[in-house]
Amino acid sequence: MKQNSSFFLSKRALFSPCLLPLFALAVLVVVLSGQDFISFVHLGTQRHTFRPTNETVRDRLSIEKLPFVIRRTEGECDIFDGRWSRDEQSRPHYDESECPYIQPQLTCQEHGRPDKDYQHWRWQPHGCGLPRFNATLMLETLRGKRMMFVGDSLNRGQFISLVCLLHSAIPHNDSKSMETKGSFQIFTAKDYNATIEFYWAPFLLESNSDDAVIHRMKDRIVREGSIDKHGQHWKGADVLVFNTYLWWMTGLTMKILQREGSFTDEVKDIVQPSTEDAYRMAMTSMLEWVHRNMDPEKTRVFFVTMSPSHEKSKDWGGEEGGNCYNETTLVEDPTYWGSDCRKGVMQVVREVLGESEVPITVLNITQLSSYRKDAHTSIYKKQWTPLTPQQIANPVSYADCVHWCLPGLQDTWNELLFSKLFYP
Repeated sequence: MKQNSSFFLSKRALFSPCLLPLFALAVLVVVLSGQDFISFVHLGTQRHTFRPTNETVRDRLSIEKLPFVIRRTEGECDIFDGRWSRDEQSRPHYDESECPYIQPQLTCQEHGRPDKDYQHWRWQPHGCGLPRFNATLMLETLRGKRMMFVGDSLNRGQFISLVCLLHSAIPHNDSKSMETKGSFQIFTAKDYNATIEFYWAPFLLESNSDDAVIHRMKDRIVREGSIDKHGQHWKGADVLVFNTYLWWMTGLTMKILQREGSFTDEVKDIVQPSTEDAYRMAMTSMLEWVHRNMDPEKTRVFFVTMSPSHEKSKDWGGEEGGNCYNETTLVEDPTYWGSDCRKGVMQVVREVLGESEVPITVLNITQLSSYRKDAHTSIYKKQWTPLTPQQIANPVSYADCVHWCLPGLQDTWNELLFSKLFYP
């Protein structure tokens, strides 16, 4: 009864005549600030009628305070659920030859790809639309700030894609630069005093694969509890975009070096948990680092889910032994899920990030990218070592079905990033 009495007292106070002048003043402030009163009332109604599905009320309130937001997306549209639509008018966003920052591993036209069909697809969510990517808005928002991508070469591809989307809005070459410093690649928009950076850390934790150039280790090992080894370089970023997945896929287990010891020791103190448990350790470490070092009132953190590879054409009904080579059409089955994407790892992402006390926005690019068996670099890239006669005779044997041509799919990833940054 005491609780009910409190409820009714608060309800009575809400409608007290003494509060009417305060309510009128609040409405006046809203109108003078340029906001639509109807939208103001509607927003208030939404806050009372919202029914969280996977978020607690605490999570919802923290999300409402996210920085960089221009306005909220109306309704409950899932921008990661949709279909690919052919678009000859507005795609691609840029020409391969116009962006000098694309690495030779991603320049498919330069390396002989005969078609451009993969460049003309636009992602269309069911029931809503993506906001148009606005390079000037992005640059103005990043004025005086640092945006950083942290992860593996797929995250580097997304970084390069974003640089290509932005660089045409900076017409003078002396107003922009790109430099490489160890694990860093740094694009600077000088007139905006802004940097967009990539930091190589394929496991996020310290590993024996951390050299930005020499990292193709046959026996991959990760050090437990070592997030600060790389994390010291991420401090001060205003927007962080993490990814990690492919490098964990070494089998059913992963080698974890205990906190003491060296990767070069002949005898190492190593445990081998399941891949999912090892991945959970890394995700938990990332979460703890974000909690200690990122201010949710001023900064934003994103996590990009697994990027699919298309190594087995039998997954989509193709011939045995085939892969993405010579694929120029999309997977049409809306329920398609390739064998390369481990659902157990996806479940770890849901569980760990679902417990986050600071907002981390998940960019779920996995399903929409799974349809794009046409968009990989395949054989149309710089080869780091000369091809053997046997490889030349069998292109499937050396097709790269992991990375993506630019312009192409990863531009869509950045449209989704843009949408979640400004219109969550």
